[in-house]
Amino acid sequence: MKIVLASNNAGKLAELRALLAPLGVALVPQSELAIPEAPEPHRTFVENALAKARHAARLSGLPAIADDAGLCVQAFGGLPGVDTAFYATQFGYDKGDASNVRALLEQLAGHEDRRAALVSTLVALRSADDPEPLIAVGRVNGEIAREPVGENGFGFDPVMYIPEFGQTFAQLPVDVKNAYSHRGRAAAQMLALMRANWFQAPPP
Repeated sequence: MKIVLASNNAGKLAELRALLAPLGVALVPQSELAIPEAPEPHRTFVENALAKARHAARLSGLPAIADDAGLCVQAFGGLPGVDTAFYATQFGYDKGDASNVRALLEQLAGHEDRRAALVSTLVALRSADDPEPLIAVGRVNGEIAREPVGENGFGFDPVMYIPEFGQTFAQLPVDVKNAYSHRGRAAAQMLALMRANWFQAPPP
């Protein structure tokens, strides 16, 4: 079975390919099918993920899966949220992971409350008109470190400190991060939902 991933993010593609590998599906990025990125006008992760999945399914004729994820910082009332990818541009920086991290650390300077959560919402559709989208949400609580630490991962991983591990996401081995991360948790839920709703269970 071929499923189009409604994203051109190489990091998301690698993580989701690994996490959904047990299904034996071929995850194809939308860029390989010449599908442009969908507008993301909504203020919630689930609405944007659904819009992206419907867009990719409609233009490809394939089942689609979309991920909308972001960082929710307690001191900022849950922002940047759905604006995470463009966070740095609000402060005059170019779009990009390093710029986002720099802007975040600057904006948090002087704040004692450094609690934050990484949130991933996955939506999967059998077709563009699927009335029953599969929706999975993963959330990981942590704190924003004072400076970037670690070489693995992408996005805010170098400053997302996870107290349970005593390390940032960027310090963790890839397999550990994938199992514990917001996207890993959402993907585990999605795996179960797909098995239960899309794939015929094997005979006992």
